[in-house]
Amino acid sequence: MDIAVKPLDPADEKAVEQAYQIAEAATVADLPDFPPVGRQRFLAELRHPWPGTGHEQALATIDGFVAGHLKIELPLLDNLENAEVDITVHPEHRRRGVGRALYEHALAVVRGLGRKRMMGMSVETLPGGAARDEAGGAFAIAMGAKSALTDVRRRLDVTEVDDAVLDGQLAEAWKRAAGYSVIRWRAATPDEIVDDIAYLDGRLLTDAPMGDLGWEAEKIDADRVRAIEAVCAARGRRRYNTAVRHDASGKVVAFTTIDFPGAVDWHAFQQITIVEPSHRGHRLGTVVKLENFSYTRAHEPGLRAIDTWNAGVNDHMISINEAMGFRPVDGWQNWQHVL
Repeated sequence: MDIAVKPLDPADEKAVEQAYQIAEAATVADLPDFPPVGRQRFLAELRHPWPGTGHEQALATIDGFVAGHLKIELPLLDNLENAEVDITVHPEHRRRGVGRALYEHALAVVRGLGRKRMMGMSVETLPGGAARDEAGGAFAIAMGAKSALTDVRRRLDVTEVDDAVLDGQLAEAWKRAAGYSVIRWRAATPDEIVDDIAYLDGRLLTDAPMGDLGWEAEKIDADRVRAIEAVCAARGRRRYNTAVRHDASGKVVAFTTIDFPGAVDWHAFQQITIVEPSHRGHRLGTVVKLENFSYTRAHEPGLRAIDTWNAGVNDHMISINEAMGFRPVDGWQNWQHVL
């Protein structure tokens, strides 16, 4: 059995197509409730890398068949000791050493760059939840990684939403949010609030539970926000945003985003929700989530499902999500390998 790993050249159309086929087959096998990756989305993500991040990719072959794909993301503006690793092995070629070969390649790359930590994720079954192949977790342990944080994915079935219930929740939340007003936008953040959004976005890794993961707060400024928006536009992503402004100070103090990666119109991701600490206690998290949900539905009539992830210990955000109707689907283990 001969396994070879070689770097993936984004200009090599045949190799890119092979990587795409691996991603699509793995999604069908491992996450059957997810939408297809979609060739357009896969190519867009490859051709328009995330700003402030270096990227290394590789393909593994076994006896001449392309069987595995590796992505390494390397923060370049902060978290300079870290690397994020995503290994995908085609379902027809698993348990034959392909994943190990890709992991060893990743270790060599990351060590060669002087990084000290590798992070990755694997899915697992929740009690009473959808059955998931947990081989990824066993593999991570075998490679020497340790569990650092457990997330839970929850899904909102938009077709089952009780609008009267959500309207009541929003009305009650606004009773606690006197002195605040709503701002909504798609595409580019309005110039007058971009600095506030950058500040809030930069707080995420400070405020969100991170367990034992060795992440530091990201250095987000207006230029980085604009660079991220440019990449999202180039990838064809549709993003709906709602913020609340504190009327007395004029500052934006909370915001949230719902993101459509572009492959389908029925599925989206609930992304960042953050409230500036000095303005907590006014139900602003509930306000922005419900206002943004309504805003998104007004523009996306085909929306049927929204997925979101929360750390298992993030009780406050989980309570907001579950009140909206989000329900647990599966667990996601965050692994960390200290080199």
